[in-house]
Amino acid sequence: MKGLELSTILAWLRRKDLWSPYFGGAVLGLVLVASFYISGQGLGASGPFGRITAMVSHAVAPEHTMEATYWGRYFVEGAEPPLLNWLSFLGLGVIAGGLASGLLGGRFRSEVLKGPGVSTGTRLALALVGGVLVGFAARMAHGCTSGQGLSGAAVMSVGAWIFLLSMFAGGYALAWFVRKEWIS
Repeated sequence: MKGLELSTILAWLRRKDLWSPYFGGAVLGLVLVASFYISGQGLGASGPFGRITAMVSHAVAPEHTMEATYWGRYFVEGAEPPLLNWLSFLGLGVIAGGLASGLLGGRFRSEVLKGPGVSTGTRLALALVGGVLVGFAARMAHGCTSGQGLSGAAVMSVGAWIFLLSMFAGGYALAWFVRKEWIS
């Protein structure tokens, strides 16, 4: 078939424009279905970071890590090694896929997206603070937007739907306060 030739596929992947969010959402839904079918579990992005933190903590201060209620559970007798969990491989796949997409699409570059009234340093500092808060909240809630929102909502979890509605409501409410920073 002419439409499935490798050169045609590579040309499509090298396009500079981005996917339609509707098409991307449909593909993400298919990936979620495939994840449930193949692994018996949904998607989740915060798990690998917790596991990496446990490994680093254990390498630096093994006794302290073993005594910690949260981190010690990764190192009890018979526990699965933290980095051999399926979520760790999912995280590596996301990194590899993002890198491949950026390289194939000609979009791989270093840039800081920000509004005209914000300095690069302020933008990076706010991104760091926001990332730390979201990471802490994801671990505290036992799931991030992928695990709670996508996977939880897919199995009709009431808590996941409350999370999704709260997340969108909070995002819209906060957008009113920061919108002037992004208007040029």
